[in-house]
Amino acid sequence: MTQIKSLPDLWLLSDARNDAGLERALAKLPRGSGFIYRHYHLPDPERFGRFLALRRIARAHRHKVILADSALTAREWGADGIYGAARSLYPRRAGLIHLATAHDMAELGLAARLGADAVLLSPVFPTRSHPGGAVLGPARFRLLARQMRLPVIALGGMSGTRARALGWPRWAAIDAFISARRPAREILAHTA
Repeated sequence: MTQIKSLPDLWLLSDARNDAGLERALAKLPRGSGFIYRHYHLPDPERFGRFLALRRIARAHRHKVILADSALTAREWGADGIYGAARSLYPRRAGLIHLATAHDMAELGLAARLGADAVLLSPVFPTRSHPGGAVLGPARFRLLARQMRLPVIALGGMSGTRARALGWPRWAAIDAFISARRPAREILAHTA
């Protein structure tokens, strides 16, 4: 497993709706943050080209670059790791960070058993990704997350203000860094 200290606390996830602002968001994130490239909406050649452009910017800011794809593709594309449902990350591949998705205790347990380095637990709050969908809420999120030995990253409607209210240091967002007009240091001040 990856050393916990080497995993960023702050993560940006790519999506079709935030694509136009990704360059700016990657540049304003604190050095050493994390970037999860999904872009499921693009055909493979375009997806690869967009990945290369964003990876260059992310690397310039020393961000970890995680690919939502197979370990083989992550290695071919030069990503630091892979992201997806716990079963899709197994078996573990040496040299790659494994970030699993989870929505409940069963999925958290599976991610731990299969050796994920960290898990993104969602949705904590209502999101634009799943309007009207069920959410964990702060109390249930903390209850589940505190039972885990591996790092848990809060996802779903997250922002610096919500991370602070949640009292959780590790969080990820799709929209928070794209729509924010303030500098990253001001956004992050709300997480301390």
